[in-house]
Amino acid sequence: MSNIQLTDNLVRLRKDYNYTQKQIGRKLNISRQAYSNYERGKRIPDISMLLRLADIYGVTLEQLLTQTCTKNGIINENHGPYFRGLVIENADTLYLTQEELSILTHYRKASSDDRRLVQKVLDINLSDE
Repeated sequence: MSNIQLTDNLVRLRKDYNYTQKQIGRKLNISRQAYSNYERGKRIPDISMLLRLADIYGVTLEQLLTQTCTKNGIINENHGPYFRGLVIENADTLYLTQEELSILTHYRKASSDDRRLVQKVLDINLSDE
């Protein structure tokens, strides 16, 4: 199970600090491909690797895993324009804006015909998922 917040933070922080995946891989003594798997959520870093990543970016382990981290600090999404959500299948945490939350709430209340129309407009094919 991947942690969406972690993968987003790894990509955001690496780019904020102008590092390449290869440079971070070198700092961690792993290959670029291994590090890329962390960013894509294909593999989860073990606790020692997570601590090293937190140290590289100057954040705590908790911040790296649960909050939106940037080079300029932490964006506290629990008190901002975002609402916390949970992906049931894999327990990933998502943060939604009020607009996104409203769209999802209306989608849930929509008729099946309206839902199919939304899926068509957004080019979403749910039969493959």
